[in-house]
Parts: sequence; C-alpha cells; structure tokens
Amino acid sequence: MRKHPGIVTMTILAALILVLAACQADQGGSTAASPSAAAASGLCRPVGDATAPEASEPEKAEAGSSELKVGLVTDVGTLDDRNFNQYSWEGALLGAEIIGAPEPQSVVTTESSEYEGNIQSFIDEDYNVIVTVGFALGEATAAAAEENPEIHFVGVDQFQAGDDAAVGLGLDNYESLIFNEAQAGYLAGIVAASISESGEIAAIGGSGTIPPVVNYMRGYENGAMSVNPDVTVGLKYISDDLAVAFNDPTAGKTFADQFLQQSENVDVMFQVAGKTGNGVLQSVEEAGIYGLGVDVDQWVSTPDSAECIVTSAEKKLTKAVSEGIVAAGEDSPRTGNVFYGADNEGIGLAPFYQFEDLIDEETQGLIDDALASMASGELDPCQPSGLCFAGEPDTGN
Repeated sequence: MRKHPGIVTMTILAALILVLAACQADQGGSTAASPSAAAASGLCRPVGDATAPEASEPEKAEAGSSELKVGLVTDVGTLDDRNFNQYSWEGALLGAEIIGAPEPQSVVTTESSEYEGNIQSFIDEDYNVIVTVGFALGEATAAAAEENPEIHFVGVDQFQAGDDAAVGLGLDNYESLIFNEAQAGYLAGIVAASISESGEIAAIGGSGTIPPVVNYMRGYENGAMSVNPDVTVGLKYISDDLAVAFNDPTAGKTFADQFLQQSENVDVMFQVAGKTGNGVLQSVEEAGIYGLGVDVDQWVSTPDSAECIVTSAEKKLTKAVSEGIVAAGEDSPRTGNVFYGADNEGIGLAPFYQFEDLIDEETQGLIDDALASMASGELDPCQPSGLCFAGEPDTGN
C-alpha cells in the first residue's frame, strides 16, 4: 500500500496522481473526426453541430499592476496533457492575469524523484507563489512551505492532516485545494443509471490505492443506485503500478476491451484513470456504448472520443487555482484545506452536447435535487455503501 507521510486520506481528498489526457486535436476543438462505425451502429452519436459553451471573461487588472511571481510544478507528465496539469496551469495563467502579475512559469516533472528539486528551483528564484499539482507532491510541498514561510504554496489535491480539517497543518503559507470527487461521481452515476438500457453500468479506475479514484467510483455507484436500486455496477481498477494506472492508454484500452468481453451487457462506462482512461474511452467508442469522462470536460479535451462521451464528472481546477492566486495577490492568502464541492460550484457535470435529449426533465430534476442536497449537506454521496476512501481501500481487482 502506498503511503504519503503527513498527508491523511479522507472521503473528499482529491486527485488523480497522473491524470493525463492526451489527444491530437487542438484544445477547444468542438468536433471529433468523421463519425465511426460504432457511432452509426451503437449508442454513440456523431458530434454534428454541437459546440462547447464559451467561458465568461472575469474582470482583469492592468498588466504590470502586480509584481507577484507565480511558478507551477506539474505532476509527472506534460503541461499540455489536456487534463490535470493543463487545467491547473490554465488556472495559474488566469489568476496571474486577473491580478495583473507577470505570466507564470512552469517546471514539468518527468519522474517523481524530481518533485523537491523542481519546487526548489522556484524557491531559489524568489518566486512569491508556487503551485504544485497532484496528491503525490503533497509531502514535498508541505516540507517546502514549512521551510519557506515567506512563500505562498498552493497544493492541488493535497489534503493537510490536522486536528481541524480546515486548519490542516497550521501553516499560514500553505493552502490545499480539495475536491469532493464522491459528489461529482454521484452525479455521473445518476446519469449512467438513467440512460442505461440494460441496467448494467461500469466504472474503470486507475488504482484502488488512490483516494480520489475510489471516491469518484463509490459516489458513482451510490448515485446510480439512487435511480435504480437494482442496477448492476461493475467497479474495476487497472493496476497499482501508477505509471500503468494513469499514464498508459494502451493498457487502459486492453483492460476495458477485456472487461467488456466478459460483461457484454454493460452499456455505460465511466473512466477514472487519467491518460490511461483515454484508452478506456477508445474501447467505449469501438464498442459503441456510452462513455463518461473525468476531472475535466473530456468531450472538449479528447475530441476523438467525443461521439461517445455523454458528459464528464468535473473538478473545477482552473477556478480553484486561479482563486488561490488572486487571494494571494490581494494580500489575503488562504490557508489550510480549501474545499471545493457542490456548495461552491467546485464540482459538477459537463454539458451533454449531442446527447442532451437523453437527459429528460425527470433526470435533470434528479441531478438538480442531488446537487442542492449535497450543497446543503443533506445528501452524503458515500451512502448507502459507505465505502468511500477511509483508510485502506478495497482495490476491487
């Protein structure tokens, strides 16, 4: 079992470690390649004229009005991974632009042994804010924050242990952005059970040792059961080797292909495996069944599979990172664990695009009611199973 000293696991602890979603089309592309045979003969549909909604532009300060130097250290992978690293990076760019700071700089991590050194490179250059992306950088980020109290650190998906969850480690210069994956997964489960024709759905995660993965999938299971108590929900994990689990699309496709051969009636599949999950979505497309993306709007980020992606369970990464930088730039830096969930629009579902007609008034009502109930605290997405990550997870292999 993988351990991270100083970082405690809990139900709403966030983050896929190596979530990398590679694709060949440009970011923001709104159409996939020509419709596949699967789209024509299965449940998938050509994208047609569907387009991504335009993002609203926040108010921005005049360039040069802030001297704040912002640096970002990625998790293992690439800056343009079209998933976790990239959307966090876009948050850093947006936050700096809002306060009029110089354009942020980044260091791309190629292997986990580089975490401390990459953070130190920004410390040595007198950066004011350092953003580190991913659960795996938590230990190195906490240590750097303790040793450098004059620098503000923003850790994406890095839960801080402490007697008080909000206070965390009690460091005034370290904030952790925590997302409630179970809530987002619950919404995806409502969609899956509502559109399934067979009553059999599935989710394939990267590794059962990673809390956010488990939480997404258990929330998904509970959300589906809230719609159809008799639904069959297959939960499977690919590998405890994190490179295979999150950075190997070929392995993801092979795993999903084999699963679908054994589970022929599954007609909706949720991927929670980052770049490996892109291979899962390829398998979904070839099988002509419905797919659900994770973390970001994968209809946009992986257009080659868009004709089968009904929606995605999203973490609002860009929003969270930009808000952390803006707060620091306004001399009101946040500290401890900063939670993003249904109560502050920190999670949600991506648009339904060409599948919008599948989401009837009843289903949309279920989604809206679940969001409102989770925001108020009345609905626990980890119930009734109670199996969100708490201690040692069941890998489900």
